[in-house]
Amino acid sequence: MSFPAPYANPLFQPLAPWLERLDPPWPAAPDAAALAGLSRLAADLGLCSATGRPLSFPPPQDDGLGYEARIGHNGQVETRPDNWHDFFNALVWCAFPRSKQAINGRHLQVLAATPGDGSPHAQGGPRGDARDAMTHFDECGALVLSTDPSLLQLLQDFAWKPLFLERRADLATALRVVIFGHATYESLLRPFRGLTAKAVLYEVTPAELASVDRGDLAALDGRLAGELAAGRHGVPRELQPLPLLGLPGVTPDNEDPLYYDDTWQFRPGRRAKPV
Repeated sequence: MSFPAPYANPLFQPLAPWLERLDPPWPAAPDAAALAGLSRLAADLGLCSATGRPLSFPPPQDDGLGYEARIGHNGQVETRPDNWHDFFNALVWCAFPRSKQAINGRHLQVLAATPGDGSPHAQGGPRGDARDAMTHFDECGALVLSTDPSLLQLLQDFAWKPLFLERRADLATALRVVIFGHATYESLLRPFRGLTAKAVLYEVTPAELASVDRGDLAALDGRLAGELAAGRHGVPRELQPLPLLGLPGVTPDNEDPLYYDDTWQFRPGRRAKPV
């Protein structure tokens, strides 16, 4: 299925059901009308913060609240007009509501445990490693799903040519990349050399892969949310680097096998730990 501009990149697939349901659908810009549509969609979906507050996406307010504290205190996700970064963050709330709740909940836990930061009006002070790590996945995270563990092993081994060239046909049938990070979605509007996501790898069944292909992310969201709530995926170095422009279909340039000779983009790298 092809999507209209500016969402033509196939990696926008996870957001497609929510872009379709927006009023107006498939907005060409993240303007005031698109933001109002996001809040209506949040209400229709019954989205809530980690504290159970109904979610909305208003513009920034001078209310003295820190970003995550505001979400927990009154369900308001600060969303700047005409800002793709914030627009995609709101859409990820629609696609992964439980996982976003879990991230918000972990931020609130750290805030509550930090002297002087427990008040809902606290700005948060120094963020610290724990919150920085949560934000790293929130911004740049991805999920790689495969029914073939050998494909995941090639990814962990940084074996880019065997993965992207020799197993190219297998990628189409047995592997999916589901982008989670809203900063990565923003970058996909104008993909650049070296664009890299930080991935969690899941071996899945054919039925689970088919479910994701149908746009049903509920089970995947539940799995990820449970892991995030338990404190997993909080060490950026343990996430698997994935050079997104190597994936078939993401750029026409990678139809040429010589594209993968670019060792700056497709680096041998370290061997990542399983996550």
